[in-house]
Amino acid sequence: MKHTIVLLLVLTTISTFSQTDTEVYLFDINKQGETIKLSNQRNISNNKGYDNQPSIFNDTMVLFSSTRNKQTDIAIYDSKKANVDWITETKSGSEYSPTKIPGKNEISSIRLDQDGKQLLYRYDYKTGESKVLLEGLKVGYHTWFNQDILVSSVLEDNTMSLVVSNIKENTNHTFQKKVGRSLHKIPKSNLISYISKENKNWEIRSIDPISGTTKKIINTIPGSEDMCWLPDGTILMGKQNQIYKFNPKTDTRWSIFYTFMDKEIGNISRIAANTTGNMLAVVSDISPEHIVQKQLDAYNARDIDAFLATYNDDVLIYDYPNTVRYKGKEAMRPYYDKKFKNQPNLFCEIKHRIVLGNKVIDEEYVTYSDRKVRVISIYEIKNGKIAKVTFIRPQYDNAIEKSTLSIVDKQLDAYNTRDIDAFVATYTEDIKVYNFPYKFLYEGHENIKKGYTSFFNNTPDLNCKIKNRIVMGNVVIDEEFLTINKQHYSAVAIYEVKNEKIAKVVFIQ
Repeated sequence: MKHTIVLLLVLTTISTFSQTDTEVYLFDINKQGETIKLSNQRNISNNKGYDNQPSIFNDTMVLFSSTRNKQTDIAIYDSKKANVDWITETKSGSEYSPTKIPGKNEISSIRLDQDGKQLLYRYDYKTGESKVLLEGLKVGYHTWFNQDILVSSVLEDNTMSLVVSNIKENTNHTFQKKVGRSLHKIPKSNLISYISKENKNWEIRSIDPISGTTKKIINTIPGSEDMCWLPDGTILMGKQNQIYKFNPKTDTRWSIFYTFMDKEIGNISRIAANTTGNMLAVVSDISPEHIVQKQLDAYNARDIDAFLATYNDDVLIYDYPNTVRYKGKEAMRPYYDKKFKNQPNLFCEIKHRIVLGNKVIDEEYVTYSDRKVRVISIYEIKNGKIAKVTFIRPQYDNAIEKSTLSIVDKQLDAYNTRDIDAFVATYTEDIKVYNFPYKFLYEGHENIKKGYTSFFNNTPDLNCKIKNRIVMGNVVIDEEFLTINKQHYSAVAIYEVKNEKIAKVVFIQ
């Protein structure tokens, strides 16, 4: 079990907009007393490629950026008519972050021209005619305070800076360096919220665009920066397949607002709500499980092109832990093409599946014409494709599996009772612990005892529940739900057993 959850936050500068395979989904928000539910899910972009950056035009219409004909234009979805119209078709560049200008029938949007020039434009809603709004500022993201004043994240010195611009007076004031992309008018206030990245822990802060006064609201969900406000002052923020909520007036910490069980919705990024609070737009990558399932369906159909289409061009295929089998999907083609042609009865059945973040772990039973094979496959998804696969092929028989399961269960019991001696006794003397796939952490009884003694003493509510388990030969893979000092975490642990003791542990996070 893992007693520390390490989150690596990678800060990157932005000069162009990332093009990933995303979709924009729209939901109705239904409030029944204190209970809030999302219903009437629809994919309003329904388009292969980049669909992103939704914002509310009015209480029934949603603006977003969408790719067509190898460029990104401004689209608008009408929830009453359930159709999409296009506002722009700019041959010389692409538009991003479309936003309605208050009190006007116009839209502001960042245009990235083919020559690399990036400026904020205004567009006539009906004709699509455009005019530069801000000369000389490389605006990445923006929101309007009123029809004359806007707040932007501007690229300056390889970082994003918070800039307040008065269009009427032609002035620009920089108030902070190192900010994020999520900018919003706070309901029932004269404040704008933004994401501060000055510190290790990112913060949601407010700014008064007139005085420049700023104030911390709360830290973001770790690793997340996209948020929106509901009319009652509740903040919503997405991470993976969950939306979290926090109301500064009533809450002291984040709590789960909604968990998406739909396989289509995986890694939530952008999020927007209308002013009446009955409509929510969400951007999501296609879920890792959905991608892996498409790969499995193509495998069972023995469709080589559909199968390889689910992989990145530079996919890496490993035998556990780190032996490379193939580099690149074209290197895979000869082997799988031959297999598909020569094995008419080929079929893969999933016995168990674990999904954690961008990783999908499948226990697979593969039927060939002359034999059956068991294998564990760990798929890692990046930008809507399978980027890496690791195959685990343990030695197994029923007796080995029983003894393997027995010692792992003993370790779990000792962990939950915080019995350090019983816990250490389940490991071999030379136990080795890694982070997936093969990053060495520590080894030996002494290090296990040293680390976990203090941990057990300081976590009176410590508990680990097994949500899902794969057992194959001398290997157990557990999906674990951990409670540690009133905080909850998910992790996956791979246990390898030798001579009825745990000889190796690999953590996946």
